[in-house]
Amino acid sequence: MSRVTAATTVSSIGGARSRGRLLGRTVDYLELTKPRIVALELVTVIVAAHLASPLGVDPWVLLHTVCGAALVAASAGAWNQWWEQAADAQMPRTANRPLPAGRLASKQVVAFGAATFIAGALELMLAVNVATAGVALATWLIYVLAYTPLKTRSPLNTAVGAVSGALPILIGWTAAGAAIDIRAVALMGVMFLWQFPHFMAIAWLYRADYARAGQRMLTVVDPTGLRAGAQAVIGALALIPVSLVPAISPEAGSPLIYGGWALLLGITQLTAAILFLLHRDDRSARRLLRASLAYLICWMSLLLLVAV
Repeated sequence: MSRVTAATTVSSIGGARSRGRLLGRTVDYLELTKPRIVALELVTVIVAAHLASPLGVDPWVLLHTVCGAALVAASAGAWNQWWEQAADAQMPRTANRPLPAGRLASKQVVAFGAATFIAGALELMLAVNVATAGVALATWLIYVLAYTPLKTRSPLNTAVGAVSGALPILIGWTAAGAAIDIRAVALMGVMFLWQFPHFMAIAWLYRADYARAGQRMLTVVDPTGLRAGAQAVIGALALIPVSLVPAISPEAGSPLIYGGWALLLGITQLTAAILFLLHRDDRSARRLLRASLAYLICWMSLLLLVAV
């Protein structure tokens, strides 16, 4: 092999390794953002913006809203993982996250969280409106400074987290420039209540992990699962009448179609919650988890299809 060929080979290997490290680092930063949570939030924002303005939202305003909300949500995920890195190291399902696995340092995560928060807040404030930026700020504060530390202190963390999970409705709603009315409140109510059956199923399935990490989920405080099951049923039951409110609002597009399907979706999820309360095992928890995910997807699709 000639010297030129050898040098080219070494250079190619070095370049491949460098690209591999860059790709790995990019994936690590992406994982910090909790992309599945961010994706759910952005879908919620888009659906709410569409419902608040049936004639259409300015595409540029919607684009800035989505980008700004994504950056603020990414920051919340990063700060949450920075705060919980010790707990994450004790749970098998989170031990390989960038911080507990040692692929990123705390200062890198803090800098990333600060940069994405500032960029997202400024984009929402300057390119959308102050109200939308304010809702995004409230969502960040509740998730990072209330929900995250509360996880090791009280099972009330789920209720607090549910508030931050419901607020993205108002991010999309205010971005469209619409006044907050009964529809917006009802949509927030559905998002808030939906999280109880959803997270009670998760809390049961990962109860051993949560106990090991010292996180006081309801399934840790009450290992029988009775309280978690009851909370799942109460949330699913309360969700049904709240989900029907948009059908009786003056702006409802197809109230009978929406109301009928919303009722069917609610009853299906309630049935899964009741079965979880009765059995309190992994099988019923997985059934409830699937039912809750199906509910959210179908409910949002229904809202868009009938233009409630």
